[in-house]
Amino acid sequence: MKKSVLLLTILLLILTSGCAAKNAAGTADTPTAASLTKVSLPVGYIPNVQFTPLYVAIEKGFYKEAGLDVQVDYSMENDNAVLLANETLQFAILSGEQVLLARDKQMPLVYVAAWYQQYPVGIVSKTSANIASIADLEGKKIGLPGLYGASYIGAIAMLDSAGLSESDVTLESIGFNQVEVLMADREDAVVIYVANEPVQLEAQGESISLLKASDALDLVANGLVTNEKTLSENPELVKAMIAATLKGIQYTIDNPDEAYEISKKYVENLASADQAVQKQVLLHSIELWKADQPGYSQPLAWQNMQRILTKMKLLTNDIDVSTCFTNELLP
Repeated sequence: MKKSVLLLTILLLILTSGCAAKNAAGTADTPTAASLTKVSLPVGYIPNVQFTPLYVAIEKGFYKEAGLDVQVDYSMENDNAVLLANETLQFAILSGEQVLLARDKQMPLVYVAAWYQQYPVGIVSKTSANIASIADLEGKKIGLPGLYGASYIGAIAMLDSAGLSESDVTLESIGFNQVEVLMADREDAVVIYVANEPVQLEAQGESISLLKASDALDLVANGLVTNEKTLSENPELVKAMIAATLKGIQYTIDNPDEAYEISKKYVENLASADQAVQKQVLLHSIELWKADQPGYSQPLAWQNMQRILTKMKLLTNDIDVSTCFTNELLP
């Protein structure tokens, strides 16, 4: 009897030790909430299905696996560049032109991973307007949110690619009402995001002609941006942020249905929105994200953007564009 009790005790000790070792290993492999590095990630817009990869990276644990606790922040883009430059922030999602404009003002921002591989701006018109090429826009009225930002810069770049200038068309500020304005024939064409308004117009049965900036020239779109201090003092943090973000993008590309469901938790009213339209917005966005080399930033796109901004007199200094971005930290 004593021998049986002794054997049972030894067996229990072995099992207990095994469980303890397993728990210890689990604790070591999985970062605890207290050990995670908190990161506020501004995206410059309201919650939207276009940010699905970030939501996926959070919900699938990609950021946590990288030792990060990421919170998406919806502050305005211009403020984010300043906060990033003064090191209040370590990261932000910014467009290429914002980085160039910041560098022009001696703000030490560095673009470390491209999210969008195609510049998402375009110009759409009704098929009945017979605008089949950028050259056909000469003499036309074109509505756009305002004479600022990616829409304005993209429109000027498109005109420039066809040998046209702003004086060859009439640009009118219409706010973010492109669909309604075009449907009411208040403009000949409108500047849009190619993954958004064209989907809405076609959903309303409108036959459209879409001209894409990316078909005219390569420009730098949205990507992950940091500052020189974070890059030099904490490159491992930057690498971790890049890798987890790119993982979220790729997972969304590979699993759009699941990704769309995940985004419902973050985008108010998405569950009750027109599912067919919003799902198409995501699918069209995915086409802009696909890349042979995820995260890779094209030097020519930076040169093109610098040339356009200089021509628009938005840059006052001769910037070395190689200081604006790096591909060295990509996984």
